[in-house]
Amino acid sequence: MADLYAILPGASACKGGAQEVGNKAWNLMRIAQVGLPVPPAFVLPTTWCKPVQPAGKPTLRQTLSDGIALLENATGLGFGAARRPLLVSVRSGAAVSMPGMMATVLNVGLNAETVEALIRFTGNPRLAWDSYRRLVQGYAEVVANLPTTSFDALVAAALTRGEVEDERDLDHRDLRTLTLAMLDCYRTLTGSAFPADPQEQLAAATTAVFRSWDAPKAASYRRLNVISEEAGTAVTVQTMVFGNAGGQSGSGVAFTRNPAIGTKELYLDFQFNAQGEDVVAGRQQLGDKDLLRLVLPGVWTRLNDICHDLETLFRDAQDFEFTVQSGVLFLLQARRAKRTDWAALAIAVDMVEEGLITPVEALTQLDGIDLDAVVRTSFAPPVPEPLAVAQVASIGAASGAVALDTEAVRRISKAGTPTILVRQETVTTDIEGMALAAGILTASGGRTSHAAVVARQLGKVCLVACPGLEINLDRRQCRIGGTVLNEGDFLSLDGNAGAVYPGCLPPSIERPERALAAIAIWRRGSRTRRHRPSSQPQGF
Repeated sequence: MADLYAILPGASACKGGAQEVGNKAWNLMRIAQVGLPVPPAFVLPTTWCKPVQPAGKPTLRQTLSDGIALLENATGLGFGAARRPLLVSVRSGAAVSMPGMMATVLNVGLNAETVEALIRFTGNPRLAWDSYRRLVQGYAEVVANLPTTSFDALVAAALTRGEVEDERDLDHRDLRTLTLAMLDCYRTLTGSAFPADPQEQLAAATTAVFRSWDAPKAASYRRLNVISEEAGTAVTVQTMVFGNAGGQSGSGVAFTRNPAIGTKELYLDFQFNAQGEDVVAGRQQLGDKDLLRLVLPGVWTRLNDICHDLETLFRDAQDFEFTVQSGVLFLLQARRAKRTDWAALAIAVDMVEEGLITPVEALTQLDGIDLDAVVRTSFAPPVPEPLAVAQVASIGAASGAVALDTEAVRRISKAGTPTILVRQETVTTDIEGMALAAGILTASGGRTSHAAVVARQLGKVCLVACPGLEINLDRRQCRIGGTVLNEGDFLSLDGNAGAVYPGCLPPSIERPERALAAIAIWRRGSRTRRHRPSSQPQGF
C-alpha cells in the first residue's frame, strides 16, 4: 500500500520521513515504535495534496478503504458497523508543524444507525450523542463551509433550556435533541441531508483537510515562517478515543517543560469529559489541571514519565496532545515545543546539564536566535493596582492601544502606535493581528491553545482567561472589572505575573546571564575542537 502508511506498534516508519508523511504522522510512527500508547492510524502522504494525481494512482476512496481495513484489523471494530462501530478522526499534518492553521474533523462514521450501535457498545448514550453532535457541527464548518453562527445559536439555546452553563452538563436527552436540531439546520442551510454514509463522510472530510492547506490563515502562517507553498499537508486518519466518555475521561495538551520560561515542569491544560478541540480551540476556560492530579493520580504520574520518554526519544522539549478514556491514556500528537527565546536558552542549558543532549546539539537548537536580543521585560515598580490577573501564555511586558480585531491592529499600527489585541478567545484566524500587535489579551482559552502556542512562537506577550473581561464590538469597547476602555485607550500586560494594568507603563529589561555564560563556554569549546591541530605526523 504505497499510497498510505500505517501507524501501528511494530509498523515500519516511512523512509521519506516528515517531508513525506508530515511532522505529526512521522512523530507518531516513532512514538508507536517505542511502545508509547498511540491509537491505531494510517496516513495519506503529502503527495495526495497536489491538485493533479499521477495517472494510474488509486482513487482516494479506494486508498481510504484500504486504510480503514488496516484499522478494523487492528481494533476489531467495523467502520459503519451496527454493533462495534469504528469512528475516526481526520487530521492535517504538514512537514513543518503549523499549530491550528489547518482543519480537523472528529467522530467520523456516526449516523442514525451507528449512534445506536455506539450506545449498545459503550453503554453510554451521552458519549454517543455528544460525539454525533460534534461531528455534525465540525463537518458543517470544515467540509460544508457553513458559518458557525447558526450552530452556535443551537448550542446556546440548548444550554438555556437545560439551565446549564457548559455543554458538559447537558445529558443524553438534551444532546439528542441538539443533534437532531443540528441535522435539520444542516439540511436547511445546504438543501440536502447530512451524509449518512461513513465512507462518504470520510472522503469528504479528507478532501476538506487537504483543502485547508490553502486556507488564508495557513497561507499567512507559512509566509510569516518562510514555509514553502509547495510542501502540502498529509492527512492522518486515526481511531477515535473519547475524552468525553465521562468522569474519568478528558483531553489535554502538555509541554514537557515550561515553554514561556523554560523551567523543567509538566506544563499542561486539561478538561475533564471533553474532546481535544475543546482544549486547543481557545473557546473555553480550562481549569481541570489540578483536579486531574487528584482524581487520576496514576495518569498524572504516567504523564510525567512520558515527558522523560519523549525528551529522550526526540532529544528536545516536546508539546503533546493526549486523551484519557475511562482512565486509560493515549497520545495523539507530539512535536517540538514552540517556546519563547528566553525559554529556548534555559531549556538548552538545563538539558546539557542533565546529560540529555550535548553542547553541540544545544547550539544547533539555538541556531537562528539572536542572543543579544534575548531579554525578559517587566514593569519597574511602582505599578498601579491591576485591573485583573490572567493566565500567562507568553512572558514579557507590553503596552499598547486596545485593538478589538485584526483590522483595528492594522489601522492603529499603521499610525505608529503599538497595540494590544483584545479578544474573547484566542483564534488562529487572528494570526496577522497577532504578528503586528505588541501583546494579546483574551477572555477565554488556555495556555496551550493553538493561538497561545503561536503567540509564544511570535515572541508576543500573551495573557488568556482574563477574569471579568467583556468585549462590546458594537461600541468598540471592553470592560475589565469595573473599568471601561475604548478602542485606542492604552493597556499594559505583565506576562510574568499575569497582571493587566491601565495606561502605558515603562518597561525594565533583564538578560539571561547564566544561560549566556554557558553558551559562551560551549562556543569556545566548539572553536577549539574545530581548530585543534592533528596529532598525526605530517608529510607521510
